[in-house]
Amino acid sequence: MVKPAPEHDVDDSALEVSDPVDHAAGVKAVVSSMKHLRDQMGPVRATRTMARINQKDGFDCPGCAWPEGKHRHAAEFCENGAKAVAEEATERRITRDFFASHSVDDLAWRSGYWLGQQGRLTEPMLFTAGDTHYRPIGWDEAFDLVAAELQRLDSPDEAAFYTSGRTSNEAAFAYQLFAREFGTNNMPDCSNMCHESSGVALTETIGIGKGSVSLEDVHRADLILVVGQNPGTNHPRMLSALEKAKRAGSKIITINPLPEAGLIRFKNPQNPSGVIGRGTRLADLFLQIRVNGDLALFQALGRLLLEAAEKDPSVLDQSFIDEHTHGFAEYADHVRALDWDQVGAATGLTRSEIEQTAAMLLASERTVVCWAMGLTQHRNSVPTIREIVNVLLLRGNIGRPGAGVCPVRGHSNVQGDRTMGIYEKPPAAFLDALGAEFGFEPPREHGFDTVETIRAMRDGRVKVFFAVGGNFVSATPDTEVTEAAMRTCRLTVHVSTKLNRSHLVTGEKALILPTLGRTEVDRQASGDQFVSVEDSMCAVHASRGHLAPAAETLLSEVAIVARLARRTLPDSVVDWQGFEDDYDTIRDRIARVVPGFEDFNTRIRGEDGFVLPHPPRDARRFPTSTGKANFTANHLEVLQVPQGHLLLQTIRSHDQYNTTIYGLDDRYRGISNGRRVVFVNPDDLADLGIADAAMVDLVGVADSPGGAERRAESFRVVSFPTARQCAAAYFPETNVLVPLDSTAEGSNTPTSKSVLVRLEPRPAR
Repeated sequence: MVKPAPEHDVDDSALEVSDPVDHAAGVKAVVSSMKHLRDQMGPVRATRTMARINQKDGFDCPGCAWPEGKHRHAAEFCENGAKAVAEEATERRITRDFFASHSVDDLAWRSGYWLGQQGRLTEPMLFTAGDTHYRPIGWDEAFDLVAAELQRLDSPDEAAFYTSGRTSNEAAFAYQLFAREFGTNNMPDCSNMCHESSGVALTETIGIGKGSVSLEDVHRADLILVVGQNPGTNHPRMLSALEKAKRAGSKIITINPLPEAGLIRFKNPQNPSGVIGRGTRLADLFLQIRVNGDLALFQALGRLLLEAAEKDPSVLDQSFIDEHTHGFAEYADHVRALDWDQVGAATGLTRSEIEQTAAMLLASERTVVCWAMGLTQHRNSVPTIREIVNVLLLRGNIGRPGAGVCPVRGHSNVQGDRTMGIYEKPPAAFLDALGAEFGFEPPREHGFDTVETIRAMRDGRVKVFFAVGGNFVSATPDTEVTEAAMRTCRLTVHVSTKLNRSHLVTGEKALILPTLGRTEVDRQASGDQFVSVEDSMCAVHASRGHLAPAAETLLSEVAIVARLARRTLPDSVVDWQGFEDDYDTIRDRIARVVPGFEDFNTRIRGEDGFVLPHPPRDARRFPTSTGKANFTANHLEVLQVPQGHLLLQTIRSHDQYNTTIYGLDDRYRGISNGRRVVFVNPDDLADLGIADAAMVDLVGVADSPGGAERRAESFRVVSFPTARQCAAAYFPETNVLVPLDSTAEGSNTPTSKSVLVRLEPRPAR
């Protein structure tokens, strides 16, 4: 029987703290998965649904973008995948009666966890200035309202069209086509806040902003570096790949300010040793680096490899360097001048630890470097990732089997959305192909990314905000500024499956448009449809839902975009009705616009889909400005932490995926029944004169002279073995501390992983 949605909200009054654990998954992960599935779906529905997740004839997990192998387990999912499916396939429903019972002001005080637990949205809802509650609105009336607001804008650039990474390839292509036929490139997306830095750095250095490895490359690597990433919570199925590599002889180095259970030991619940034994120890070496110390580390590793080459020239892959790279001499001169004192100050590591890492690099013929947002959300994220590429290029570890770069993406189709054209700075070649295919001239001026969109709303330059998926105000920085900016809009629209905070931060008018989930049957005029997604490793495959829709009133994302386009653009050159009726027609157009998707409809129906071309991986061809892979010389600036302050990184809990809060526990870190905690090294607490379990406010230091401080109130201090002078706390609760204008150079990604704070004790009650 499905457990009812909680009537009362939660707080941290029952928060408990215990010791962190030294392993991930195991029996407790199975029990946790079953509980979430049972409570939301019931046992029969859950069993039938989970038999289809990530299967060749099933649906793609709405969680992370980690790929599936050719040989799949019957249970091809992880604990967080089970939670994601339970959230979407829940039998709880939000109807008009719910909105009649709860005013917007009432809901605005609720936690994100409580909102998400109420169930699936079932019909379009409208809120207008002066109202107290959302009220039902018909689909036709809703589309007419949006179309009228778009048509009355003075310029198409007064609208912004946001996209979450859960959107399918077909919906994303249709969405960007609508926005560009309307006349704007204002297409902010969640990539702007996560792996934008990876895309910029990789495009500059190897010519394509995607990872260069396959799952088989990970399995074959001699050495894997996992940097700024917590796969045990954020990408749990990656642990199976690391385990397979480990058993084949691979060495693993983890580089992170926090010790993460999943990289210490993995108890694979699909193996007997993971159920009754000790599981597999993964990390051979743990480098507990200071927050933002990674650039210095990889420069030091590059220098040590060059020094080793002075004694033994075969250390470097000189033929690869000569034939395929540019800028080696300038790079070598730069890192040879590296100051070891600066390296120590930046990293917090000993020279012997760095030398041990270099020795492991020298012993490896095939090296893979994986990373996530622990690297991408700093002011120097782009040069940091360029330094990773430098180290790999020295030994020819790009375009070699078992080697390469592996940025591990979050949402299951965030990479595919970018491939489909969800980008505020689209390449000219893409716009040329789009215009030629559909017979119109797409706009050429670059649009707004996420941070620029917030600024534009704040300044009155964007008046209509339309989002397909996501929880914009909870995913973005500087919460108070972002929410105030959203409220200036004439219209805000959110296409969503579940209720979230963004629905309660309204413009003068606000619409909630409920949509089908990944798990559900999508039936259109030509019959049942399927969609496609692209994973972190450039593999494209089909996804077919099988559950009955949560309500008969739901529309698919494709149908919502197509119907809105017909209302807004009555003279459109696009057959939007055809797109809605049969998604094959969308794929036929994609095949003629997007490179690598030739014969899309045939290839996507193959058992394993297909892999997109990747010139560096496939042929050691580097489509950069120089025609070669580029070494780069990057300036090292050590972040100084003033006395009495800490460098905070925002993180997820184990019961969380992005802004979706599944529960109130962080099992691996020893946190139960709460979220407002800040993890601090015990030696730092002693220096600060703050006791473990004390209540504090987190005060963000002003980002500019005369700027305002930012405050996140009422956090419990947790003594935790994080790196010295560093701290960690969960987002979105701490997004309020991240200044809107503090962004990564080159990518404009918010610097959510390096926030200077002080802990201010709260008065005793």
